[in-house]
Amino acid sequence: MAGIALGRFDDSFSLGSIKAYLAEFISTLLFVFAGVGSAIAYGKLTSDAALDPAGLVAIAVCHGFALFVAVSVGANISGGHVNPAVTFSLALGGQITVLTGILYWIAQLLGSIVACLATPIHSVAAGVGPFEGVVMEIVITFDLVYTVYATAAAPKKGSLGTIAPIAIGFSVGANILAAGPFSGGSMNPARSFGPAVVSGDFQDNWIYWVGPLIGGGLAGLIYGNVFIHDEHEPLSNEL
Repeated sequence: MAGIALGRFDDSFSLGSIKAYLAEFISTLLFVFAGVGSAIAYGKLTSDAALDPAGLVAIAVCHGFALFVAVSVGANISGGHVNPAVTFSLALGGQITVLTGILYWIAQLLGSIVACLATPIHSVAAGVGPFEGVVMEIVITFDLVYTVYATAAAPKKGSLGTIAPIAIGFSVGANILAAGPFSGGSMNPARSFGPAVVSGDFQDNWIYWVGPLIGGGLAGLIYGNVFIHDEHEPLSNEL
């Protein structure tokens, strides 16, 4: 059973680690720019302010494609987390150290903020309460992070690791289609944090921290401790 490792400063501030933080910054920036941009573009191209089914599909597909690219370009450098909930779950599952996870968070949040110059914020739909929003985000983030563990974080078998970015992107697209009209379908605190910072509107933003961190944490604890049996490796071997 893998254990939680706090980490060492020499590992977390090595040249390889700094490159990983830069890769997370860039990957998160690319993902959030495309995801937020798709929502803005839909609003610009249509006269109807309400999101219709076609718009939901377009935004879900854009998020899925963008995450596929973001994970792919960062995978060999940082692991391509692109999501504080994924990083949190990997730390709980013993796949990265806590100190490195904190520095990943900083890089991801900064990437999201830089990406957001014009920003629609995430908020729950009318008639959906905060509790329902949190539960929805828990479920869909569990789905996403469980997919990350099953395809990318677990020891590779055959070509499974090759399809990881595709599977992760498809998971996000499918979950946005299912949850977008209700909770906003975030699954990613960074995706929701950047727009909130730039717009200055933090209404409901806590939902997109509590739900994804609980859902991602549960996925990390379950998959990391039940299905992955190797011990935690030094950070220098992970990057």
